[in-house]
Amino acid sequence: MKHIRNFSIIAHIDHGKSTLSDRMIQTTDIVADRDFKDQILDSMDIERERGITIKSNTVCLPYKGADGKAYTLNLIDTPGHVDFSYEVSRALASCEGALLLVDASQGVEAQTLANLMLAMEHDLEIVPVINKIDLPSADIERVKMQIEEDLGLDSNKAMLVSAKEGTGIAQLMEAVVTQLPPPKGDPEAPLRALIFDSHYDPFRGTIVHVRIFDGTLKAGDRIRFLSNDAVYKVEEVGFFQIVRKPQKVLTAGEVGYMIAGIKTVSDTRCGDTITLQERPCEGPLPGFRDAKPVVFASIYPVSADDYDDLAVALEKLKLNDASLIYEKDTSAALGFGFRCGFLGLLHLEVVQERLEREYDQSVILTVPSVRYKLILNDGIEMVIDNPAHYPDPTSIDQALEPYIRASIIVPDRYMGAIMKLCLDRRGINKNYQYLTNNRLEMIFEIPLSEVIYDFYDRLKSVTQGYGSFDYEVIDYRVGKLVKLDILINGERVDALSQLVHEDRAYSRARVACDKLQEEIPRQQFKIAIQGAIGGKIISRSTVNAFRKDVTAKCYGGDITRKRKLLEKQKKGKRRMKMVGQVELPQSAFLAVLKTDND
Repeated sequence: MKHIRNFSIIAHIDHGKSTLSDRMIQTTDIVADRDFKDQILDSMDIERERGITIKSNTVCLPYKGADGKAYTLNLIDTPGHVDFSYEVSRALASCEGALLLVDASQGVEAQTLANLMLAMEHDLEIVPVINKIDLPSADIERVKMQIEEDLGLDSNKAMLVSAKEGTGIAQLMEAVVTQLPPPKGDPEAPLRALIFDSHYDPFRGTIVHVRIFDGTLKAGDRIRFLSNDAVYKVEEVGFFQIVRKPQKVLTAGEVGYMIAGIKTVSDTRCGDTITLQERPCEGPLPGFRDAKPVVFASIYPVSADDYDDLAVALEKLKLNDASLIYEKDTSAALGFGFRCGFLGLLHLEVVQERLEREYDQSVILTVPSVRYKLILNDGIEMVIDNPAHYPDPTSIDQALEPYIRASIIVPDRYMGAIMKLCLDRRGINKNYQYLTNNRLEMIFEIPLSEVIYDFYDRLKSVTQGYGSFDYEVIDYRVGKLVKLDILINGERVDALSQLVHEDRAYSRARVACDKLQEEIPRQQFKIAIQGAIGGKIISRSTVNAFRKDVTAKCYGGDITRKRKLLEKQKKGKRRMKMVGQVELPQSAFLAVLKTDND
């Protein structure tokens, strides 16, 4: 155990975690040069295309130290985006140390602080690493000062590396061995192992990622999960070295995988403890917080026949993504589907893309919503996240909406732009402080419903990419809530309904009607698109009818001939309007999710 190091790389988005992992993997030669590719730990296509990490990934690196001894370094690469911070907390639960990566040109940002707090909660040893020192805009002294002042870490211990060029990687590997502690544990004690991740293999069933704290685990052992008392026989154990490398035994302090023919997805819960059936441990390991969804939307199959396939796809996806929650839902417009909970809008986009790519599902999403609390006149409290469950407005005494505490770190020249952005979103400025002579941390309390749409994109554009953002949900506060319905030719389309703040209802309705007008194809009759609150219409757009030129054959002559033909056409149109049903394309449902492009 003295020769094992379990560590994570944590940082803000785009500070170079995956590139640093690539260099460390190349240094240890576990992948042949011809098989090597950039972002090698990002196994999903969507991660490569977007250049982000979504799933934390594990790799076991053999390393020969300066003292001539062989070490095993278990590296867990983690995501940086705020939506996936639950992945970071799961990864940290299985480590003793962390490399905190800071970009030499951007400096300390909001997620850097948030991830540092997560690491401190787990009592990890932290080594600060300044990356991208090869950039022309790199300012190492300024970043060292930020590490001292903002993070409270010793900047003299900071390692200087360029993951892209490979500079300083050898010294960093040595620092992992010398500065991070080895794991503690007793190989002779009863088995205690923590599940920190799992993924599904269609040929082997569930592959469980485990960290062994006490005891040993080998093929043939009968194991028991403490959360649900399920018993399995272990088929194979081993390490991750990009591909799975089977081993005879996993012992205390090691990180690896276990295959035990687990067929049902719901049996492997992240944070659960595994022990031996014959010789159980005293109690479970301290788990980590469950991920709490904050954004809710319904997912429906485009064709009603695909409902069963969608159910299977969601169940498989949930194994790879423990934070996704879903339940059955139904809609008059779209039939049967699922109401899902997500950690943020990026998480929602990723789930939608994975369903379409990996499971070949064509899906329609409804407008995202947050979870509101309603106190009715008779004192009953109800929680709703679906506009379909919104009760009669006259029966509601109070509506409460969730608020977040947003921490925004920006250069001070953007202070005015950030103020305007947050105050437009009903934000309350609680505090701001200078971190250095030209960098501000601004604290706002903002309703969560105002953040989930396009807040992050707007923040990046008004600060020219320099702003960074982190948030946590704090409490519920009284707000004016209304249900905005969209009517098409007088018929309410329940899948387009949304819950909005009263002050936002008019602008949201106008945008939705205008977007739908662009998407709905023209018919032989006029189509009225209306936004309504209760019985009151607050906005309207019209899709004009096709009009055949019935007078084309009339050259000159008496005007009454033309009029007669036009009147005849009008009667036919009126009859059509009575029986006309409007077909909504899939893009119409997606259009309502987009806000104006101002």
